[in-house]
Amino acid sequence: MSASAEIAWTPPAEYLEHANVSRLMRRAGVGSIDELRRWSTEDIARLWGTVVDDLGIAFIEPFTNVLDDSGGMAWSRWFADGKINMTAVCVDRWADDPAVQGVPAIICQREDGRVERLDYGELREQVDALALGLRDLGVEPGDHVGVFMPMTPRAVVASYAVAKLGAVYLPLFSGFAASAVAARLNDADAKVLITADGAARRGGDVSIKPVADEVAELTPSLRHMVVAREQGNEIEMRDGRDVEWNELAGRFAEQSLKAFPTGAEDPVMVAYTSGTTGKPKGAVHVHGGFTVKMISEVAYQMDLHAGERFLWVTDMGWIMGPFNMLGAHGLGATMVMLEGAPDWPDPSRLWRLVQDEKINVLGVSPTLIRALKSQGDEWTAGIDLSSLRIIGSSGEPFNEDPYRWTMKLTGGRAPIINLSGGTEVGACFLSPFPVEPIKLGSLGGAALGMDVDVFDAEGRSIRGRVGELVCKQPWPSMTRGVLGDPERYRRSYWSTYPEVWRHGDWAMIDDEGDWFLFGRSDEAINIAGKRLGPAEVESVLVADPRVAEAAAIGVPDETKGEAVWCFVVGAPGADMSDALPGELAAAVAEELGRPFKPSKVVVVPALPKTRSAKILRRAVRATALGEDPGDLSSAENPESLDAIRTALG
Repeated sequence: MSASAEIAWTPPAEYLEHANVSRLMRRAGVGSIDELRRWSTEDIARLWGTVVDDLGIAFIEPFTNVLDDSGGMAWSRWFADGKINMTAVCVDRWADDPAVQGVPAIICQREDGRVERLDYGELREQVDALALGLRDLGVEPGDHVGVFMPMTPRAVVASYAVAKLGAVYLPLFSGFAASAVAARLNDADAKVLITADGAARRGGDVSIKPVADEVAELTPSLRHMVVAREQGNEIEMRDGRDVEWNELAGRFAEQSLKAFPTGAEDPVMVAYTSGTTGKPKGAVHVHGGFTVKMISEVAYQMDLHAGERFLWVTDMGWIMGPFNMLGAHGLGATMVMLEGAPDWPDPSRLWRLVQDEKINVLGVSPTLIRALKSQGDEWTAGIDLSSLRIIGSSGEPFNEDPYRWTMKLTGGRAPIINLSGGTEVGACFLSPFPVEPIKLGSLGGAALGMDVDVFDAEGRSIRGRVGELVCKQPWPSMTRGVLGDPERYRRSYWSTYPEVWRHGDWAMIDDEGDWFLFGRSDEAINIAGKRLGPAEVESVLVADPRVAEAAAIGVPDETKGEAVWCFVVGAPGADMSDALPGELAAAVAEELGRPFKPSKVVVVPALPKTRSAKILRRAVRATALGEDPGDLSSAENPESLDAIRTALG
């Protein structure tokens, strides 16, 4: 969205007094969040050593050196001479701690309304039993294990079990097709796949095991498949390869396992980025830096405390799944999970879950908010959202009207903490803090220790205009490269500016130092030499109450270089008259200027999105141009592209 001077949030005294980040400020001896941001980048090693102490993150063997950047910024190493295990920090640490006795580790609302709960002791028992079973199957430290499961507690248990062994966790989006799963498992030479019989989605039963069987045929390295019974489906189990979760874990019930003492730089997870072209990139994350940074982000930016409840609407196959998991469990809080769709059987589902489970911190995407807003205010009427203290957002810029609507849900009591980072970042570059005033739609400023800036094409730092988001110093959770392809890692992030990470986002810093994002720089529309972020056009379109969602793309134009085409989804019950496209085009011209008036506005039934609700603009553009949309494995609804082709004739 466009930069705004309007203040949407001013912190009350209780936030200033009790916030986790206020405690860190007192440790650092600074009096404001701006001072803390400056302090955090003056000596990044000092910052991260202080964070480990402040959050009580226990290393199995203490580190003596926080940062080793002798190999260059791209290959920085953190806490490298220490030993730490992610599961020991997030599960074992709390299982016997009297301070969290009675605090649920996991609350999961199944789509049929059932609620599953595990306390920390029960979580540790299930993790240990599965880990011992995996070890019995031959899983050793360093082995890669895929987890291809729906959003239920078993997906969390599986991730911790793999990490506890010192093996490497491969989270896989539960909606992937077989070819997409196999591509990732083959890339990692995975030997075990943990999966389920099926999943619930919008009242239906989505088969997973038959997909996993196809995966196995495409993955020569795969030796075993562990299958959890989530839906009670009738499935085929292959002798010698497949084993029932309950049978495997049952062999080791009530047996305990000490976490493997992994080195801080040992890999813990390979997270694949979602893309629409080319082979997906496997971002390698490690036990030390990834665990520390994830927990710190949730502590200081989302202000989660022990005993509170945290839900991020996502899938464990995306980076916000581990963010939700490690953030909650690293702080002795509760991870709340939602199986299935947040708006099924009706658009009140998410809000009723907040009410019923008294959720304190809720994470959403702007696309989800736009979809829920379009259903009307009646779905939030009478629902008690008083437990909400923080609303998180990530994945894309936030348009003005949905932002205001979200603030209105809590009467302005809960700030929107709008994060920006990525799978490769392992956390966030940008974030406001609840202890500072937040401008409407702003990302506030840098996350702690993130030496971010905006560069022009020549690598000069700029203010007041749009440029490339970059980071000039390393951070603990940065990917340790692209799995098996160090040259692709260098080319993707380090080849534009020497020793500077270029992230691929358009950003702007206003005159007061507040940050705003304008979409991916590789999606920018170049009109007669003027670059336009698609989010600017989309903000105008979704401001019309008849429009629920929108995607703007650039297409070749002989006169202007590129022209703007827009695809819009109508709001429920809206009058989608023949005059609407012209009216929307005129609104864009009036708001952004006549050179940016769309040459085509097309009404479509849906736009292609990932399960985490990001609109796949590049797939829309390829479809509009009659080109191959590339890898659609991350798309929840790839059939929407067929409707776009039909609409274009």
